[in-house]
Amino acid sequence: MLGGIYVKKVGIIGGTFDPPHLGHLLIANDVREQLNLNEVWFMPNHIPPHKQNDTITPTEVRKAMLVAAVESNPYFRVESIELLREGPSYTYDTMVLLKKNHQDTHFYFIIGADMVEYLPKWFNIEKLLELVTFVGVKRPGYPVQSPYKITEVEAPEMDISSTMIRNRVKEGRSSLYLVPEGVKQIIEEKNLYG
Repeated sequence: MLGGIYVKKVGIIGGTFDPPHLGHLLIANDVREQLNLNEVWFMPNHIPPHKQNDTITPTEVRKAMLVAAVESNPYFRVESIELLREGPSYTYDTMVLLKKNHQDTHFYFIIGADMVEYLPKWFNIEKLLELVTFVGVKRPGYPVQSPYKITEVEAPEMDISSTMIRNRVKEGRSSLYLVPEGVKQIIEEKNLYG
């Protein structure tokens, strides 16, 4: 409640999710529990500003993998707003739209401690800080130090990355126990990363 008005608390995890993995889900669940969030939205980006020249799996396939990854958790959902826009996905532009569409919601933007140091370089960061609360997930070797207010959350360290999974599959190795079963099936059915 904020001034007699119910405010929904929603965490957002943005990324390419190519593929989504168990580390993403673990972080989302821990942040949701520790900050008592109503939901966590996984927000795949269309073209991340820092990866414009990389080869990225087609949007519809990344979205299908993400839907498969979150379907067993009633507190998780996929937010496709960035996939509907052309050009690079800037968090500020996205959050302006989300705040307009969800005026009763306070957003918590979840980032790893390794990303905290880059916040000063984010597009329109000062205005973005008026729209969201940043949540920094602590990781060993990455202090959560920033000139901006960051809510710190601890989560178990899980040394998994989408790049590592893509490389393993490319080498003919399995993604078993690294991604949810539904994601593994899509990777195999569509012969991704091989």
